[in-house]
Amino acid sequence: MRPTLQTVADAVGVSRSTVSNAYSRPDQLSPQLREKILETAKKLGYAGPDPMGRSLRRGRAGAIAVLLAPTVSYAFTDPYAVQFMKGLAETAERRETGVLLVPLKDDDEDALATVQSASVDGFCVYCVPGWFRAIKAAWARGLPIVNSSYEGEDDADAMFVGIDEAAATRALGQHLIALGHRHVAVIGTQLDNGQLAGPVTLETPDHLESYVSRERLRGYRDAFAEAGVPWSDIVTINAAGNSRREGEQAAAYALDRTPRPTAVVGLSDVLALGVLDALGKRELRAGHDVSVAGFDDIPDAASNQLTTVRQSATERGRVAAELLLDPPSDRASRHVVLPAELIVRASTGPA
Repeated sequence: MRPTLQTVADAVGVSRSTVSNAYSRPDQLSPQLREKILETAKKLGYAGPDPMGRSLRRGRAGAIAVLLAPTVSYAFTDPYAVQFMKGLAETAERRETGVLLVPLKDDDEDALATVQSASVDGFCVYCVPGWFRAIKAAWARGLPIVNSSYEGEDDADAMFVGIDEAAATRALGQHLIALGHRHVAVIGTQLDNGQLAGPVTLETPDHLESYVSRERLRGYRDAFAEAGVPWSDIVTINAAGNSRREGEQAAAYALDRTPRPTAVVGLSDVLALGVLDALGKRELRAGHDVSVAGFDDIPDAASNQLTTVRQSATERGRVAAELLLDPPSDRASRHVVLPAELIVRASTGPA
């Protein structure tokens, strides 16, 4: 028979609560009694109180889940994700809360089951498309959710932390217009549902399912429309993924066409750094032959003199964790819009 709390209590000759205190409230016992209880439990093969049961009694699980796509390694390799996770984890640690990373793919049954059964106090959705089944399963749990995209959910528990994406790229687009650029290519991810690399024809960015790509493209569209450049004149190129290598591969579709765009912008710094790599291989100079801009202001952006939009990933992660662990009662405080700043460096110059 499996030993229980009562088994240990009977063997030592104390109450169940005294044995429980030996694990959860050691300051309530003398060191000698606690040592005796733990030694007896070890001999009996008792591993301690059930953590799930203890969590239920406390009314909280003591962990939050981060839903991200497509792999766990993304949280440790993507520069922006690393900073975001740092802010989130530091806040969770101060609140004595664990962090569960759940990688998602739309058709992944294991991930879906994890979301449906995970013992957590809430979900942080990090750059995951809202159409994934696992996201719908998370909403069905009725737990607090903080999202990095704002789709206008009517749910009273909906929380959001981010920036005004469209306003940020509109400012960057206006910077390019002031430099005389009218022939521009934009490289992003999830511009094509098939995720194939190469140019895509978008009649409008309004129908894109990816929140970040849609909003950032809207900003560029509006900026160039103010200068009389129609959306149809902007070259949009899909990158198969958000990596420097895939940014370089996507850049080839812009740099090897005639006429060549005078500016190529990435919807992330990682993609824009790939554009710089592609320029180098063609002996072209950023800011002279072709202007290049990114988005995020990751550490490598400054060292590569990349014009970009600065947003604090660490602060975004910190606020996301605070919202989950202490959800505000008023709806207005559940939507946190952080500042963003245009950072002009040498990678952009006159057309």
